[in-house]
Parts: sequence; structure tokens; C-alpha cells
Amino acid sequence: MTYIIAYDLGTGGTKASLYKIDGKLLKSSFISCKTYYQGEYIKEQKPKEWWNSVVTSTKKLISNIDINVEDIKGIAVSGHSLGAVPISYDGKLLSELVPIWSDNRATTQAEKFFNEISEEDWYEKTGNGFPRALYSVFKIMWFKEHHPKLFEETDKFIGTKDYINYKLTGILATDYSYASGSGVFDINNWKYNKEFISESGIPENKFPHIFESTYILGTLNEDAAQQLGLPKTIKVACGGVDNSCMALGAGCIDEGMSYTSLGTSAWVAVTSHKPVIDINKRPYVFAHCIKGMYASATAIFSAGNSYRWVRDNICKDILQDEKEGLGDSYIRMNELAKESPVGSNKLIFNPSLAGGSSIDESQNIRGAFIGLTLGHTQKDLIRATLEGITMGLQNALEVLQEYVDLENDMLIVGGGSKSSFWRQLFADIYDKNINYTKNGQQTGSLGAAAIAFVGCGLWEDFTLLKDINNDISVIRPNIQNVKKYKKINKVYKQVSKMQSDIGDVLVNL
Repeated sequence: MTYIIAYDLGTGGTKASLYKIDGKLLKSSFISCKTYYQGEYIKEQKPKEWWNSVVTSTKKLISNIDINVEDIKGIAVSGHSLGAVPISYDGKLLSELVPIWSDNRATTQAEKFFNEISEEDWYEKTGNGFPRALYSVFKIMWFKEHHPKLFEETDKFIGTKDYINYKLTGILATDYSYASGSGVFDINNWKYNKEFISESGIPENKFPHIFESTYILGTLNEDAAQQLGLPKTIKVACGGVDNSCMALGAGCIDEGMSYTSLGTSAWVAVTSHKPVIDINKRPYVFAHCIKGMYASATAIFSAGNSYRWVRDNICKDILQDEKEGLGDSYIRMNELAKESPVGSNKLIFNPSLAGGSSIDESQNIRGAFIGLTLGHTQKDLIRATLEGITMGLQNALEVLQEYVDLENDMLIVGGGSKSSFWRQLFADIYDKNINYTKNGQQTGSLGAAAIAFVGCGLWEDFTLLKDINNDISVIRPNIQNVKKYKKINKVYKQVSKMQSDIGDVLVNL
């Protein structure tokens, strides 16, 4: 047998997964990582804890399993985006804590940059549609301003998964997909933009060299092999950013293939040969792990966390039943939602409990139940929540559909995808066939594994991912429900505009 280890380095922790050469998952193990909050905008993690999570998860992975570790041929890492990890000229980590993707401290640095650079021109060239201060270049500018000695001692600022690769091989490098979140990467020309780098004031040589995701950086160095309990002969591929690895793992390798990721936040992503750029709605674009392709996405920031809020505050009786061992609270909520009719008896939920994304008219948008009467029940509120989250994602999908001819099948992944009832809502509101596969919780890991398989020459290309993602189930839209939801969605859009206007007023109170 031949095996690959894939690491999915997320903000919540690291999942190590062992895959067979046919792409089937043999075993996974997960080790959590802590996020440190030292102010309203500062969100940091410790790279040393990332590495410890890799070591510990690997040891768990290969323990009590009947394989020969000599049959493990490759490794690849998927990592959370927009990192800035300073490594010195003599190879040392220069900061115990580093900003993660959601760290928003570099607002002032971004403002200085855009005093000289047109923000529209920057977006059109980079595809960087997240709030601008999140991107790596501005975090590096922050280091330069606030820690000039550290900045001068830094050889390279690298990404999250690139730090793991460095620990594995001793090589400082990145791949195209991760570099596309640097804030200075030209997505049309697949290289760093010299004008943007010059304006940032950061020497170009402090950015890592870029390779393809499948490029083999080398084999495990002696220290890594010893800590992991693995042979030094294992090859390490360059890997990819989490968004692009998920697109790959979802089997989205051809024009117009798309998926919806339904977790705490949620997004719709499409694979295409051109980046989806919209100056108003600001889809965020990453280079795909397949060179020459792109993973463009639009998002809502509160999906699973909206549903959790409803459970914790409106369904306390159901949550208490779960605590007493009377069944999963979300399964019970889904069953109750079925008892409410399409449209939840004319109740609309806006899921913007965590603020607005780029598809909203204002980032100050507030969530709300609209149309409440004394006749509404707990069942209606639960169903309205599921419908509102799904309509929010339908509006995100509409932005992408303006630019890419999407297939009529949509793969859904993430924790929320396990509910067949919710998948039916997606089919009816999207008016698309909704596909669900056994890999729905493993797309990032599977994408990283595929990179290693191709990089090590064990697969010729990524075509096998289509077969691996054969559907467990396909849910087709109910035509009558489609018609009803199209009318309801018009009201949902009015509600979203109203909530944006209200949010702008409330923020100034």
C-alpha cells in the first residue's frame, strides 16, 4: 500500500489525515490550537503551537494502525490564509505570536497605502475582496512600523502552512494560491506586483519565492522526521491556501464547478479560468491550486453561528434536552422546522448577526426577524433562520452567476450539509441540484492529499477527484417551492437593505 498524510491547518486546530492511493480516507486525528485576543482588532496564534499540533496529531494518526510508515510517500498542508510569520536570516521564528487571517490591526497601514494606490485598481489586480487591512502586506507594514528591529532581522515573512513546510523541510517558500492573499500578488499575471510592493515599503526579497502547489520542496529533515516518527524519505509538496484546497477537494477542477461551504460562516465558491471581479460586491479571489485557474467566492459571516444563537437563546428547552441525553439539539430543531410551511408563515430572518460581508450594502448591517406576530411559533423561528441563511447565500451566489456560467449541480460541504432538510431548502432556494458526498467534512484535507499525490507522481492529475466525490445523494428542487422562494427572496432583499440602513444609524448612537 501507498499512503499520503494531509494536514488541514485551520484556525481552530490541525487535522492530520491518512489517505490511501485511491483517495480514500483511512484515519484522521485533530489537535486544537488557541487564538489569543489582545484587543478589539488583534487576533493572534503561536506558530510553535501549530507545529506542536502537527507533531501530536501525527503521532495519534500513526498509532494503533496497521501500516508501515515506510509506505507513507508524501505530505501536503492546507493552511488558513493571510498569515505573516517572520523568520530570521538564521532561520529563527522572530515572534512568539503572529496575526492570523482575521486580525484587523493594520487599518492605518492600509490607509497609508491607499493614499497613493487606487483601491479599485488594487482590487482589480489582486482580487483581494476581504476587508483590506486583513491582507498580509499590511500586517507586514505594521511589523515594520511597530517592531522595526524585528523587521530588519526578518529574512522572509511566510504564511501559516509555509511555516509548517519550513519546519518539515527547512525551505522558505510559498505557493501561488497562498501568495494570492498577500495583497501584492497580480492574479492576472501570476506574480508579485512590483508597484504594490514598492508602495508598501517592504523589500521584495522579504516575500517568499512562489512555486506551484504540487512542487516538491524536498524531503523531511532529520529533526522533523524524528519528532513526527516518520522516515526522512517522505516528500513534502508546497501545498495550498485553505480556500483553494477546499475547492480542489470538492472536485471543483473544471470551469463553472462550484460548492457551498456551510459552517460557522459560509460561502459559495466557483472555479473558473478567469477571476470573478466585481468592484461593488467584491468577491474574494484566490489562485486555484491548479495553475491558470481561480477560486472566487462570496460569503456571509454568520451561518452556523446564527443557527447556534437561535438554539442557545430561543430553543433553550431543546438544548436542555440534549444536555440530559435526549438527542442532538440540531436534529430536533430541523424536525420542528419541517412542521412550519414554506416561508415560515411570512416570517423573514436576516442572518447578519456577525455584521456584513462585501455583498451587503453596509458592514454595519444587523440581523433581525422581520414580520413577527403573536401567532408565530418556535417552529417558525427555526425554519425562518434556516431559510434566511440559505437566502443570504443565494444572494452571494447571484454575484458569481453574473460572471461564470455555473453548472446546475452544487456540492454542499461543511457541518450544516449533514441535514437533508437543509439541503432541500438549498435545492429549492438555489433552484439547483444539491449534491452531498461522504467527503463533505474533509474537502480541505482531501485537496491537500491530492496535491501530495500529484506532486509525488502517484496521480497523473486531479481527475480522480471527480470520482472520489461521487454523490451519496442528490436532492432536486421542488418546482412549487422554487416559485414561492423566488417571491420570498424579493422581500428578503428589501429586508437586507433596510437592515443595512438601520445598522448605519445604530453604529453612531
